Amino acid sequence: MMLDQIMDDALRPAMALLPARMNTPAADCMLLAIGLQESRFVHRRQIGGPARGFWQVEKGTRASRGGVWGVFLHAASRDHLATLCKARSVAGDPDAIYAALEYDDVLAAGVARLLLWTDPKALPPVGDTQAAWALYLRTWRPGKPKPDSWGGLYQQAVTAIRTRTDRSMAHVATVD
Repeated sequence: MMLDQIMDDALRPAMALLPARMNTPAADCMLLAIGLQESRFVHRRQIGGPARGFWQVEKGTRASRGGVWGVFLHAASRDHLATLCKARSVAGDPDAIYAALEYDDVLAAGVARLLLWTDPKALPPVGDTQAAWALYLRTWRPGKPKPDSWGGLYQQAVTAIRTRTDRSMAHVATVD
């Protein structure tokens, strides 16, 4: 799947359902990079594992406060998650959310953004590969991290964001 299609079909609609301050190029870059790292935007169900959606979010548990449960319980994200679920006609409980991630790319993108939102640190600027990797490790807690693939995939995301920004700026310039 092309990154522009992910942006148009999943990220933009998800961001429209979340507070405007969550909608930034840095967030888009992280979400594209994580989606590439986790599923290459091919698999909505983890091969041989429990994760769901292009961002491969696990259900987690109340005790682990990871994955869906983490977003569901975290003070910074729980109200936004309720709004997102209502807009997507998904019951606001971890079981229903987890089940819907596999089929609802907008919900999956929104949950992924909210998972990033739970991190106390600011999103890294677009292009900061190491800080982006650190954020991914903190928030996704991958069982088998693959640092060798991160740099190239992250650069794909950076290129997609910068290209899109350049096109937007060119459009604005022609309108003025």
